[in-house]
Amino acid sequence: MKLEDAKRRIAQDSELHAFISISDETGDGPVVAVKDLVDVKGTVTTAGGIILPKTPAANDAPVVNRLRGHGCVMVGKTNLHEFAYGVTSINPHFGAVLNPHDTSRVAGGSSGGSGVAVAKGMCDWAIGSDTGGSIRIPSALCGVVGFKPAFGSIDTTGVIPLSRSLDTLGPMAPDVATAAQAFAMMTGEAAPSMPSSRPRFAVPANWVRDLDDQTSRAWALVSRGIPEIQFVEHGALFRDGLTILMVEASVYHRRWVAEYPDKYGADVLTLLRRGLEILGVDYEEARTARPGLQAAARAAMSDVDALILPTTAIVAPLVTAGIEAREPLARYTRPFNLTGQPVVSLPAPVSGLPVGIQVVGRTNAGALAAAMWLEREWRSPAA
Repeated sequence: MKLEDAKRRIAQDSELHAFISISDETGDGPVVAVKDLVDVKGTVTTAGGIILPKTPAANDAPVVNRLRGHGCVMVGKTNLHEFAYGVTSINPHFGAVLNPHDTSRVAGGSSGGSGVAVAKGMCDWAIGSDTGGSIRIPSALCGVVGFKPAFGSIDTTGVIPLSRSLDTLGPMAPDVATAAQAFAMMTGEAAPSMPSSRPRFAVPANWVRDLDDQTSRAWALVSRGIPEIQFVEHGALFRDGLTILMVEASVYHRRWVAEYPDKYGADVLTLLRRGLEILGVDYEEARTARPGLQAAARAAMSDVDALILPTTAIVAPLVTAGIEAREPLARYTRPFNLTGQPVVSLPAPVSGLPVGIQVVGRTNAGALAAAMWLEREWRSPAA
């Protein structure tokens, strides 16, 4: 993609509010959109809020610096749910990020701008962050591929945190191969090749429930014939992950919540205040339980290559949706931030509003390879 073509598309679809700022960089390498909580030298990092200093970053975050070595050009900073703390990207300061398939609906969050940028061809691929589903949810709702790598795969220095012990960075792209190539540039890990035989897929027993009609139809199609296995109980993973996220987010924001409450959107301020009410013993209990849950997840997958699950329980909700959308959008994403496993979200082979399917792997290469296989299978005439 040429940089001028990317900028032209950004301008043409400015009403989608995908970007907060556009860079003045030049070059003819891969065009990358960067979620606006990652430092890019010479641009202001807002994190989707209005509290941070309005001074340009003096240095690139390490992940951006690594991409420079591959000739990548950062086209601009994408819009997001304020401070990455939400699943809709309805941003009171920079405008709600609108779904490219239906502008009456949300793009998903928190990396909504990155999802829209990819879906509308405003970049070759984009950087997102994921703490409870923030790469995978907008990827699912916008109909693109998103990859949350294994925890710790990518340095998060130079990134405004949400929850330091859960935060991950990863690529969002038009297809799995591009996501894999982007991840290779972000990390130096080799991009996987297509598996020579069908990966062993499984569905966690008793996990999938209460899907809306469109998601249910897509899930019935893609899960047909795939066996169930016993996996870690969903509730423990979801609950402990949420406890850790809420406490760590509130600790980071505590001073600003006290001094500048009027500078937050109402939804984010409510969540931050709730986090301050969580008892220290509950946070410590969740942290202590985490290693055992991670070990149990690894053991449960000893005989399979990847799990598949819906990414979200519902398709993109309307922009008027409230807090009730939070749980069905994050229900199947949040558990895998606690386990730290790598997960790809890719579009199901259905028409209408996009439906995302998660591929949960044991290794980064394994998750990407399994997703490649499914993507090819779904694109074949027999799919």
